[in-house]
Amino acid sequence: MADADLALLLTALACLGLRAVGVALAGGLAADHPLIAWATAVAQATLTVFVVLAIVSPGGALADVPLMARLAGLGVGLAVCLGYGRRMLPALLAGIAAMLMVRMVL
Repeated sequence: MADADLALLLTALACLGLRAVGVALAGGLAADHPLIAWATAVAQATLTVFVVLAIVSPGGALADVPLMARLAGLGVGLAVCLGYGRRMLPALLAGIAAMLMVRMVL
């Protein structure tokens, strides 16, 4: 097994282990428990960092999309998310559609 494969396997196992511990802990805690609020805040902050990195310094196929198209997708997606009761699927679809339309114009 190559070193990269081993590292990926160990990372996946560590993530699964942490998830299992989280599920076990969350099962005994109320939804408004401070530990649940903290875990939610950390998850949202992590997701925010990934989105910012994808917009500002993308890699892979997204690197070929102009910055203005990425920003348009972000803006439309955010507006739809806030306008439709924080529903993620409509926001995601609207953001992708806006990004593609602006990319075609540029």
